[in-house]
Amino acid sequence: MQSSSLTLLFATFVVASLLTKLWLDGRQTRHVARHRDAVPPAFAQDVMLSAHQRAAAYTLDKLKFGLVNASVSTAILIGWTLLGGLDQLNTVVRDAVLPRWGALPYQLALLGAFALIGTILEWPLEAWNTFKLEQRHGFNRMTWGMWVGDQVKQMLLTLVLGGPLAALILWIMGAAGPQWWLWAWGAWVSFTLLLMVIFPIFIAPLFNKFTPLEDQALIARVNALMARCGFTAKGFFVMDGSRRSAHANAYFTGLGAAKRVVFFDTLLSKLTHGEVEAVLAHELGHFKHRHVLKRMVMMFVMSLLGFALLGWLTQQMFFYTGLGVRPNLSAPNDAVALLLFMLALPPFMFFVSPVFAYFSRRDEYEADAYACAQSSGQDLSQALIKLYKDNSATLTPDPVYVSFYYSHPPALERLSAMQQLTQAATA
Repeated sequence: MQSSSLTLLFATFVVASLLTKLWLDGRQTRHVARHRDAVPPAFAQDVMLSAHQRAAAYTLDKLKFGLVNASVSTAILIGWTLLGGLDQLNTVVRDAVLPRWGALPYQLALLGAFALIGTILEWPLEAWNTFKLEQRHGFNRMTWGMWVGDQVKQMLLTLVLGGPLAALILWIMGAAGPQWWLWAWGAWVSFTLLLMVIFPIFIAPLFNKFTPLEDQALIARVNALMARCGFTAKGFFVMDGSRRSAHANAYFTGLGAAKRVVFFDTLLSKLTHGEVEAVLAHELGHFKHRHVLKRMVMMFVMSLLGFALLGWLTQQMFFYTGLGVRPNLSAPNDAVALLLFMLALPPFMFFVSPVFAYFSRRDEYEADAYACAQSSGQDLSQALIKLYKDNSATLTPDPVYVSFYYSHPPALERLSAMQQLTQAATA
């Protein structure tokens, strides 16, 4: 392939992905606006018109923000690649670091400079989302001090955790020969598994406070559910999610002996014990059906293919020149290749996203069915309705938009499926 062919192919996918996103957002906007003045009949007894309209307003504002975000992200992507931004950054860092410190420090400096600039470019939109959009609709509870502190913590974590991993992969790329990509993949998999173990114990507490669940009646109920389902956990914890947001959630996290159940304090304040049990049963359903394991295996297989592709692309001159970078003649190009691959892949993968979204929605149906069998389907339905209301999630999404973006089934379809399961169980 010639560099001009790759340039054309990349530009085509970048433009096509942006236009598709704008088209999908337009469909969703029109669909939600068209149905904002009437609650779907299935929810008429549980959702007031004012709540339905509030959810529509929140959804429409998020879509407007999404249009801006997609356009800015695309402009930044083109700036880094076809307009030569990464090439200029590489020249500056290489000339400043390589002669004095050597090849590996130069490549790490390039990755660090790119990450820092990228983070700074994202800050305005992140701040707008938090302090304008989320605050306008009553969800944001963060202060500016807390937000800045989170950004600093994230950068430090990237440096502490990402720095050694990047150094290891760069060293492997330079020392392991033509099959470096296989060894690099192994290092990445090992790091990912390690992160799953240490995240709930060491990383998550840096951002939120986790306290043991003290409600003895709920503990007894959850323990009975866990025993019924054949699961064990290291503990049940309450996370102070209300410090940052009014959104509610619960999750099962960790790996091996580090697994723990985490409830947002906002969730416990809104749901009954039966509803909390049903939500947890849904999460356990993902583990019972091995959805988590299957997704991990799929992620590892996809990453193996990605590393193999990168291993081939690093040897191709058109890969660099076609994406706006002049490869180094007297220094390694490994860091440049990593950054180019990371930048170029998303526009191509965007058109595969409906496949992953479909399998995710299928898994959610299976987890709902498991929850209905192990707890009360009526409690799960009521819990989901409360969460839809409190999170201002639209009840009337566009079907095509759903097929691209929704990892969970739309509310109407999901609750209809649960109702059928409940009726079948009582028949």
